[in-house]
Amino acid sequence: MASQLALKSRINSTTSLGKIFNAQEMIASSHIAKARNVALNAKPYTDAIFDAVQALAAHTHIDHPIMTTHEGGNARVAVLALTADRGMAGAYTSSIIRETEGLLARLDQDGKEPQLYVYGRRGVSYYKYRNRDVAGTWEGDSDHPGVEVAESISKALLDAYMKPEGENGVSELYIVFTEFINMVVQRVRVLRMLPVELVRPAVDASDGITMSDLSESDDADDPANEVSPLYSFEPSVDEVLDAILPKYIQSRIHECLLTAAASETASRQNAMHTATDNANNLIDSLTRELNASRQAAITQELTEIIGSADALNKEEE
Repeated sequence: MASQLALKSRINSTTSLGKIFNAQEMIASSHIAKARNVALNAKPYTDAIFDAVQALAAHTHIDHPIMTTHEGGNARVAVLALTADRGMAGAYTSSIIRETEGLLARLDQDGKEPQLYVYGRRGVSYYKYRNRDVAGTWEGDSDHPGVEVAESISKALLDAYMKPEGENGVSELYIVFTEFINMVVQRVRVLRMLPVELVRPAVDASDGITMSDLSESDDADDPANEVSPLYSFEPSVDEVLDAILPKYIQSRIHECLLTAAASETASRQNAMHTATDNANNLIDSLTRELNASRQAAITQELTEIIGSADALNKEEE
């Protein structure tokens, strides 16, 4: 059985850790509501600009990098992993790194050459310790990212995407981040930002349906049969898309940063709540062990006193 001094030392140290865990939980609890609201408020703008890009890509025939898929050409792809700056968030960063490693392995199997970009001090330290090649890193404020860091990341990724293959340009952009579902569930996702993936309605050419048939049919008022809108661009198609592309990339990255920040805060709150409970349980267990040790010591002392008294009585007799 451990000595009483050692048990008291462990109880004191565990109590101090429990106070730290409880303080971290309270801080995360005070930040989670704001982080969640900021992430939700940024979503409408991101959805609107994404719908605009989807509409342009789906209803026009434009040869632009935003919607051009490189088949059998440039094999380089950019992968951005959004990790945390601080620990005490449970498996938050490790889950992102595990998903990133899986994505890199799949890209290698497909004959791609992934270039890794990392945001967050924990992820940067992980790859730096393992001497992994990283094309770009960013650190600071992972739990409340600002527009500045989103602009910096989007500029670096967009520059890499717009470069030709001969200048180490990339043909695809991926982001690995944690999506905030609710306070209990946070899901790691892999998002391909560029080129834009189109979701076109399936049309069977064997049916012989023409546009005139649709316009003259009884189902002409059906929204599914609406004619795709026509777009006119001022001053030109390239200039319009060149203006939309940076905003599209920055808004998507900023939304991912914000939802990742909400997920990090929620993960930290849950982890610190669990750590606080574990610390309290350990303190209770150590306290019972200390009481048992103290009672055993008292019992031994009483036994020794009684034994000594009996021995003295026998000597007197």
